[in-house]
Amino acid sequence: MARTLPDILRIEWPAESPAPSAQTEQALDRAAEVLRRGGLVAIPTETVYGLAADALDEDAVAGIFRAKGRPASNPLIVHVSDVEMAKALAGGWPVAAEAIAVALWPGPVTVVVPRGPRIPDIVTAGGATVALRCPEHRLTRRLIDKVGRPLAAPSANRSEAVSATTAHHVLAGLGNRVELILDGGSCGRGIESTVVDCTVDPPRILRPGPVGDAELRVALGGVVAAGGTVTEVDGPARSPGMRTRHYAPRTPLEVSADPASRVASLLAAGHRAGWMTIHAADPRVRSLAASRDLVIVPMPNQPQEFARVLYATLHALDQRGLDRVVVDPLPEGEDWRAIRDRLTRAATAGDSPS
Repeated sequence: MARTLPDILRIEWPAESPAPSAQTEQALDRAAEVLRRGGLVAIPTETVYGLAADALDEDAVAGIFRAKGRPASNPLIVHVSDVEMAKALAGGWPVAAEAIAVALWPGPVTVVVPRGPRIPDIVTAGGATVALRCPEHRLTRRLIDKVGRPLAAPSANRSEAVSATTAHHVLAGLGNRVELILDGGSCGRGIESTVVDCTVDPPRILRPGPVGDAELRVALGGVVAAGGTVTEVDGPARSPGMRTRHYAPRTPLEVSADPASRVASLLAAGHRAGWMTIHAADPRVRSLAASRDLVIVPMPNQPQEFARVLYATLHALDQRGLDRVVVDPLPEGEDWRAIRDRLTRAATAGDSPS
């Protein structure tokens, strides 16, 4: 018998309220029950929605890989409710991990530390390290406490596809592969956490994210190795988000050095195009705006806001039946690094329409 689509339960905890509503507590209790018996629950975090399972239950974690179609060589991030839970899962707790946890947890930064014996092989892809994060989203932490176990929770989407930042994205991407979806609204950060390898000296950024070099240098006393993003790895990776193709929409995407000319050539060849631009007031943009075959999406020119709407924009453009999405080149500088990383990996290889 085919499984029906998952229930979607709204959860919220207003900043001014000392505790969640009874309805939210009931939703969290139901999610905790599903997780304790080995089921999959899509959960909101401040970064993206996660596909959660009990991180210490090998069979439950295997369900994540099946639901996502995720390669076994791609490890998972384990979410904890506090630093003490993280330390109990680690085989060692480097000074750098302690510094990051003290300064930046709860928050959108993941530490890679030696793996402890409680972590199943499947979580780390058989590697000797484990990635741990204490999320900023307090309802996520409350759920972890209710379960009483850490949660493995990669992004709640099919492997290599655009990450989900709303409950609707989860439902559209995973359907009945997930048993329950907790709807916490749109994710505030919009891109995945920064990942820092704390087993090397100096600590190295494996995946850029909302927490940048400057914040990490302050937390670590001025020592952090930037530019450590690996595009392909041999054997188990230390972090997710290191594969060349990732975060990719169905519609072919490219970052063009001359987007106006590229869009014009696509239109002249009879293609339908989308254009994500931070220069919507530019005369060249306006000159093409009248075309019925072009969807122009003005994007924020501030990196935090751009990140917040990036995946939602890609999901929306995927619904428009376009032949190609063109993106403006982004400003140089550390503040845009994580977004450049996501767009580079989202760009689809192969021949472009001409």
